[in-house]
Amino acid sequence: MKIALIGYGKMGKAIEEIAAELNHISPGRFDINQVFDLHNHGELTAENLQKSDVAIEFTTPHTVVANIRKCFDANIPVVVGSTGWTHQLKEIQDEANQSGKTFLFSPNYSIGVNIFFEINRQLATIMEHYNDYDVLLEEIHHTEKKDAPSGTGLFAALDIIKTLSRKDQWVNEHSAQPSTLSIISKREAGVPGTHIVKYHSPIDEIEIKHTAFNRKGFASGALLAAEWLKDKKGCFSMDDVLGFNK
Repeated sequence: MKIALIGYGKMGKAIEEIAAELNHISPGRFDINQVFDLHNHGELTAENLQKSDVAIEFTTPHTVVANIRKCFDANIPVVVGSTGWTHQLKEIQDEANQSGKTFLFSPNYSIGVNIFFEINRQLATIMEHYNDYDVLLEEIHHTEKKDAPSGTGLFAALDIIKTLSRKDQWVNEHSAQPSTLSIISKREAGVPGTHIVKYHSPIDEIEIKHTAFNRKGFASGALLAAEWLKDKKGCFSMDDVLGFNK
C-alpha cells in the first residue's frame, strides 16, 4: 500500500519509523512513497497525491483543512491526526459525504487510547445514576504541545458531557460550578501523553488512566487506520476500525 505522508514532524517521523519496522515482518506492506512538509508544500497537488493509495495527515490546525481538501480533490482516502480544528469537523464530514470522499479522523490513533475512550463512555453511562460523584479530567503533555486542552482530552470530555446529564459545558481550569466539567492541562518535559478521568465523592474515588510511553502507539494506530480505510467510502473514526460501532 502506497502512503502519502503529509507532515514530517515528530508524528510523521514516528509513522515512517514504524512503517519500516513493520515492513521487515511483511515486506512492502507500507510503502511511504511521498512525504510533504513545509519544504515542498507546493508539490502537494492532486496529481502527486494520486500516486498514493492513502494519505496520512499530521500537520497543524491552520493547514489541516486545506490539506484534507487537496486529498478530496485527488479522490484518495485521508487519515487525519491533526488536532485543534474540530470546530470545522462537521463541515469536512458533510463535504466528504456529499461528494463521495473518504475521510477518517481521530484525535488519537493509539489503540490503548481508543479503548480508554470506550471505557470512559461506559463509565459515564454508569455514573449517570450516582449524583454524589463529581468528575474531573486531567491531561499531561510535553512542553511543545500547541493546543490545550489536548485533542484527546477534549474528545474524552465531550463524551462525558454527551452522556452525563449533570454536565453541560467544560472549561480548561478548575471550576466549582456543578454543571461544568473541569479539564486540567499540564505541560511537562518529555511526556508523550497522559489522560486521567476521576470521579470523586466524599467517601471514595474512581479513576481511569491512559499513559503513553512513546509515540509508537500513535504511529502504529495511524498505519492500521490507513490500511483499514483503503478502498472504503465515507466518514469513519477509530471506533469503526476497532469494531466499537458494531
